[in-house]
Amino acid sequence: MIKEEGQEYALVVKMLGNGRLDAQLFDGRKTLAHIRGKLRKKVWIGVGDLILLSEREFEERKTDVIHKYNADEVHQLKKISEIPDFVNVATAQEPNEDLAALSEQEEEGIVNFEIDEI
Repeated sequence: MIKEEGQEYALVVKMLGNGRLDAQLFDGRKTLAHIRGKLRKKVWIGVGDLILLSEREFEERKTDVIHKYNADEVHQLKKISEIPDFVNVATAQEPNEDLAALSEQEEEGIVNFEIDEI
C-alpha cells in the first residue's frame, strides 16, 4: 500500500490509549493519530511501527491510521525509495508466529513450567 495524496508515512512514538497515538512524520512534524474502528482490536500497533496516516481536512494536527506495515512491506518501501533508508523498524511478528514458536519449544522440551506445591 503506497501513499496517495493526503496521506503520510509515520513512525509510532507513543501509545496514548483509547485508540490514539503520537506519530512522528518523516518531515519532522508530530501528530496525534486515531486508530480507525476497522483496525481496532484486529491490527495491534505498537511503538516503533511504521504506519500510513490519512490527514484530516477539518483538523490540521489530527490524522487517522489507515494501515500498519509489516517488516516485509517496510523492506519493499525502502527498495522503491518511498521511505528513507535510515528507518529501522524492528521485525514484527504476528501473534500466531509467537504462539507457534512457543509450541515448538514445548514439544522439544525447552519450556518447562514448575507448579508450586499446595
